[in-house]
Amino acid sequence: MTRKKTRAARFATIALMGNPQDRRTLDSMQVLTAHLLSAGLKLQASESLRSRALPKQVRRVPDRKIVHGADLVIAIGGDGSMLYAARRIAGNQTPLLGINRGRLGFLADVGPEHMLARVDEILAGKYVSEQRMLLLIDLRHGEDIVTSSMALNDVVIKRHATGRMCEYQTFVDGQYVNTHLGDGFIVSTPTGSTAYALSCGGPIVEPSLEALLLIPICPHTLSDRPLVIPATRVAEVRLRAAQSEHADVSCDGEPVGQLGPGGSIRVRAAKERIELIHPVGYGYFGILRSKLLWGRDARDSTPIQLPLKTDGG
Repeated sequence: MTRKKTRAARFATIALMGNPQDRRTLDSMQVLTAHLLSAGLKLQASESLRSRALPKQVRRVPDRKIVHGADLVIAIGGDGSMLYAARRIAGNQTPLLGINRGRLGFLADVGPEHMLARVDEILAGKYVSEQRMLLLIDLRHGEDIVTSSMALNDVVIKRHATGRMCEYQTFVDGQYVNTHLGDGFIVSTPTGSTAYALSCGGPIVEPSLEALLLIPICPHTLSDRPLVIPATRVAEVRLRAAQSEHADVSCDGEPVGQLGPGGSIRVRAAKERIELIHPVGYGYFGILRSKLLWGRDARDSTPIQLPLKTDGG
């Protein structure tokens, strides 16, 4: 549930993350770093950032250790940067704040023009906090677990070879659901319902709902539709053994392995949660209206004026 913090919260050490190749991200990070240092806060940042990008007072740490000793993680960039950061802090109780320098910003919802003011409010304890569910994914060969991973948005199984479809079978708590022929399959959280799942025809699900979304990618059969199940269930996707091709598996856009014929992934809700921090006034439906352009009246648009023909032709 979302709740507003009214008492002051102390974030003494802040960790900064962002795409080191994005000039806009670095510009915002430099401004924010100077502001936070002047407030007497301790800072640590990803060692992937160029040494000249930040002052020497900022401690450099590997991404896998970015959360160690931090009271708050701030990711600067788009939703991809937020997902990258979320995967690095999964399993910890450190909250995550996003500064949006990307395109949509469903997760990173603080704009650069209000960055310093919103961060100051959050440091003063004025913010909205919410818990988002994570997926726990086991990539299996038979009953052996090849690798395990977590995801905030989704796990995607997608054909490796172009021009060919794969055949998948889905199960819920061991019960057979359907056989799917198509490009792949998505198991998504409600947070991920506005990501890849949405472009594949999936529903938008309010993030506080505990649910798993099962979404076929470009199914060959038009009646093969998305399915929403309780998060208490275990979803399984198997690649049919008759298929000679394998599929690529990614969690939140990061490759985690390959699914071979006869292999499977099992997906369940993780015990861990990610805490997202938002500025006061945040509302999920307001984000949807803003990012998906809901409520825009076509009558407000200026019609295209075509030139009139004067030659009678």
